[in-house]
This record gives sequence, structure tokens and C-alpha cells, in this order.
Amino acid sequence: MRRAVRVTLVACLGFYLCRYVLGSASAAPYALFGAVALGALSQIPGSPRQRARTLILVLPVGWALISLGTLLSVNDWAAAAGMFVLGFAVSFVGVGGPRLVGLAAGMQLLYILPCFPPYDPGSLPERLGGFTLAVVLLATAERYFWPDPAPTPYRHRLADAVTALAACLEALADDWSGDKTGRDRLAALVPEATEAADALRPSRLQLMDRPASAGRRDRALSSAAGTARLLLGRVVDLYFSADREAITRPAAIKLLSTTAGCVDATGAWLRGDGPLPDTNLVSAAITDFRAARMNTDPDGLPPERLRLGALALALGEWTKTLVVAVRIAAGEPPQHADPTPETARPGQFWYAYRRTPALYWHRLKENLTPRSVAFQGALRLAAALAVARLLAGALDLSHGFWVLLTILTVLRTSAAETRSTLRPALVGTVAGSVVAALLLLLGLDPVVFAVALPVVMIAGFAAGPLLGLGWSQALFTLVITLVFAQFTPVDWRLAEQRVTDVLLGAAIGVLIGLFAWPRGGAGELHRATGTFLASAAEVVRETVAVMADGAEPGTALARARRAGQLAEASFALYQSERHPAAALDWQATLVAGHHAVRGAEALVRSCPSGGLLPCVTQLTALSGDVATWYDRSAERLLLGESPSPPGAHPAPMEWPDNLGQDLYIVADLRAWLDGLREDLTNMTGRPEPGDDLRVKVSRVADGAT
Repeated sequence: MRRAVRVTLVACLGFYLCRYVLGSASAAPYALFGAVALGALSQIPGSPRQRARTLILVLPVGWALISLGTLLSVNDWAAAAGMFVLGFAVSFVGVGGPRLVGLAAGMQLLYILPCFPPYDPGSLPERLGGFTLAVVLLATAERYFWPDPAPTPYRHRLADAVTALAACLEALADDWSGDKTGRDRLAALVPEATEAADALRPSRLQLMDRPASAGRRDRALSSAAGTARLLLGRVVDLYFSADREAITRPAAIKLLSTTAGCVDATGAWLRGDGPLPDTNLVSAAITDFRAARMNTDPDGLPPERLRLGALALALGEWTKTLVVAVRIAAGEPPQHADPTPETARPGQFWYAYRRTPALYWHRLKENLTPRSVAFQGALRLAAALAVARLLAGALDLSHGFWVLLTILTVLRTSAAETRSTLRPALVGTVAGSVVAALLLLLGLDPVVFAVALPVVMIAGFAAGPLLGLGWSQALFTLVITLVFAQFTPVDWRLAEQRVTDVLLGAAIGVLIGLFAWPRGGAGELHRATGTFLASAAEVVRETVAVMADGAEPGTALARARRAGQLAEASFALYQSERHPAAALDWQATLVAGHHAVRGAEALVRSCPSGGLLPCVTQLTALSGDVATWYDRSAERLLLGESPSPPGAHPAPMEWPDNLGQDLYIVADLRAWLDGLREDLTNMTGRPEPGDDLRVKVSRVADGAT
């Protein structure tokens, strides 16, 4: 209602001022539709101040689109070519982040409106003036007139999750230290921490609230959120590691206490209650832990006695990743942010070394492929709009822009989604047209239309979110009738033309939706995640080959990172569509790939090439089993099916017990491989039966994407 009232106030004020005070029939529609484009069709995230600033910043872009539309309306082919190029560009740049996505539909309308006859370049100054008036009034209204409350910043959501995680870490450290209340406290804290971590999932956030832009800050916040969920999953693993006799237990307790303090300091900074956390603290704790392991001879000990230390070290590494990500989000220089060796570059924090324009250009380039859902969606929309513009010109439709506006309304990312919007759009349009025709047949005075316009407009803009597409289409049809009735004499045939144009636009949208990637995000998500898991399988094989057999590092990590980026983009589109309940946990599927990549990067840093040669046979067999299950899951996904959980662990094998310090690295590797098997199991969303705590927190480790 706030939004409906603001847009109506600005649209009507600008329209009446231009039409009745200034007497400009050219400026009036641009004052009205400019407010509709940026106020109703666009979704601008942020606080009222940020939204107002965004509106002013896009003013030059609007001028350019209106100017191009006016100049290219000289003939149908020029207008259609411009529609295709600009339609694709405006939609495709949305890969840069939610702010650009939210502006796309409104920007499209700013070109659509002037690209129809009459060809009148002389009216361009008035058109630009009307649009400028609308933007200035809209920015002022966003800031001062019944402004929306500022949304909860993502940083605060992350602070809640990190603070809850710190409490769990502290309870776990107390438990290891002998505090009998620590274990019970941890079991009580985990559900709250799980809920706070789940609140960071993209599926739990509005599109505009997600840190999904190409800039360093959003990339770092997203990485921090994924790492926080991984840490909570590791805490749960340690909850079930009741090895009180582990030889590294004292060092692990010290490391855990330090990580708890670092995580708590990170949460305090995110809330604005403390200084920026120091990476050196957790780095020093990890170094001390490694030194303690070096001073403890593990020869002759079974691998199970080393598992707790391996899990604690992984927890320390993830904590370091969390702190580094938050420091990058704070704008700290990227020096020493990612000490990844050349064998694993560019590493997780590659973006910390690049300027913002380069990051946006990189995002555009990586999505400039037919396998990108952003590319598919932009090309589908551009083709539909261009075809519609050609047909509107060929059929000499007097209000052809309604055809293109209908496409913006009904065309969705999949054919099924498009069909689901078709019926309410058509029923609403026909109903609104009947009412409009009756009003025009009554021969009312134009003053009545001027008085009724704001009332119907408020109802129309509020009806969409509250009552559905059919009501919004019906009321918007009335709005258009009331607007045109104040320009020129009209009769009931205006309503008839509206129905005809909507039917044509709907037909074009349905046909394009059927022939251009009709499965939308679901089809591409199966392919993208299948490719990602297949790449992750290669990462597993290559990592063990480098560490155990001294093989030369290949390109598996680089390929897996790119496959993961495309899979994430496909998942983002999938979440914007309506789907029945899935048998597969897609976030758990993505984390299975991300855990393979990020774990491999950490492991390669800890072991020289070929350092584990004495147990190359055992490690190759163990990693081969995990990689095989990754490949099988990938094959099922590529066929559009749900993967099956991995089978039983391989039969126990003899491990050398005289490797000295390398036994610790073997334990780290085995903990990583065991975690990957669990990730594959979690894809089906089936927790282990009979384990209440594992049931409560089974989603935690699934969400680190």
C-alpha cells in the first residue's frame, strides 16, 4: 500500500502538471509512465535514502533509452533491431546483482514507450522533461513521503548467525575442557544456531536482499555466510567425536577456544559493537596447533585417534576463511588475504585483488555463454520483444506498446511458468476491458476520468501483490483507459484494441517460451549441478594424485570453480520460479561441490607434492571411491534424475603407521573424504535415523553455498 500510494501520487501529480498546467501532451505520458516504470515495475533494494539515490543515478540511463526509442521509431525494422539489442543488454546486465535485476523491467518500458509511431524527434525534449520530473518526484517521495521501513541488512543477519555459532564453539570448548555442562549447552544452542544459519540461505531471502552483486563486498559477505554454515556443520561433527583420549586434544582445546573468540569478535563487528577481527589471531592459533602436532609422534596410533585433531584443524581453517571474508567485506586491502600457492590459484578470494569494474566485467564474461541461465533469459526476452515490435508495426496497431508490455508481464523463465500467468492475465484484461467499454459508452465528462484515475491507480498497483495478476491486469486496463480518455476523444473500441494487443502479446510470449529453453531454471539446474559434481570428482582425484603420487597439478580446480559459479546462477533462477516440492536438496547438492573445491585448496597448502607416497595405494582407492560416487550423482543429474546416496564405506584397509608427521596429513585427507561422502548422503535430505540432534542440524552442513 505504501508503494501504491507513492507511485500514484507521483504519477498523477506529474501527469496533471504536464497535461493541464504546462499543456504538454508529449510530456504527460512520460511523467506518468516514468513513475510506473521505476516505481511499480522496478524493485529497488535498500533503505529509502539508498532507493532515492539509485533513482537519481539511473536518470541518465533513462534519458538514453528514451532518446534511442524516439530516434529508432523512424521505421519498424530499426525499432525492432533496437528492441532486440537493448532488450538483451538491459536484461543481461542483471547478472551484476539484484539492484540491476530490479531495474530491468522498468528500463525496458522506457525504450518501449517511445519506439512506436509517430516518429517525432522534435518532441524529445518534452519527453525527457516529463520523465525527469517523474524521477525527481519519485526520489523525493521515496525519501520523505510515507517511506518504507529499511529492510534488515544482510550484515545483521550474518551477525546473528555468527554470534550463535560463537556460542556453540564456546560450549564445545568447555565440553572438551571437562565442563560437564558444556555438552548439554551445545545441544540446546544448536537449534537456535541452525535457524540463524538457515536465515542466510538465499531461499529464505527476497531477491533484493541477497548479497549477489559482482562487487567485492557482496562476494565476501556471501562467502562468509557459506563458511559460517560450514563451521556449524563442523561443530556438529565434533559434538559426535567423543574421543577423550586423542593425543592432540589439549592443542585442539586451545585452538577451539581461540576460534570461538575470533568468531565472537567477528559477530560483534558485524553488529557494529567492536573492532574488526584480526586474522593474525586465528593464524597464530593454527600455527601453534600444527607445531603441537609436530612435537607429538603419532607413529603406531590408529587413524581414529587422529580424527579429532583433523576436525579441529579444519574448523580453524574455516574460521580463518570467515575472518578474511569479513575483513574484505569491510574494505580492507587484500594483502595476504589469500596465501594460496600457484598450484591452487586464483583461490577462494581471487576477487579481493580486482577492482570493482573488473569484477562486473568478469561476471558478464563468465555468463556470456548459452549455458548461462542469465544469457538464456535475456535472449528469450529480447527475441520476444523484437518479434512483437515487428508484428505490431506490420499490423499497424494503434497502441502496439501494449503488446510488448504484455510480454513483460506474462513471459517467465519457463514455458510452464508462462502458461500459469496466461489465464489470469487474459481474464483480468477482458474483465477490465468490459468495464472500460461500459464507462466509455456512458459518454462521461473527462473531468470524471481525471478524478477517478488516482483511485483506480492505487487499487491497481496494490491489487497485484495482494490479490494476484488477474486483478492487477483488470485495474491496469482501466488505468490506461482513464489516461487516454484525457488526451483524445475515445470510444469503446479502445477497450477492444487493448484485448487484441494483450492476446497478441500473450501468444508471442507463449510461443517463445515453448521454443527457447522451455524448462527454465529446472532443466539448466540439473545440467549445471551435474557438471559441477563431475568437475568436483576430478578435483578429488587430482588433489590426492598431487599429494600422494607427486603428479603435476592440472586444471581441475579452475574448471570446478567456473562450473560452481554457473550452478549457483542456475540455482538463483530456479528459486525465482514455482516448483513442486523437490526430492533433492539443491543447496546440499551445491555444497557437495563447494566442499570438494574449498577442501582441496586447504589441503594442497598443507602438504608438499608427493609427500604421502607410502600410502598412495590406500589414498587412491579411498578417493577413487568418493570420486566414483560423485560421478554417479553427476550422471543421474544430467539425466534429470535424483542421485542415490552412496553405498557403504569401502572395506577397512591396512594403513602404514610409521609415516611420522605425515600421518596427521593422512588424517586430514581422510576427514575431508569422509565429509564428502556425508555431503553426498545429505543431498537426499534424509538424516540418520534415531539421532535426534543430527536430525535437528542435518540441514546445517547442506547450506554452505
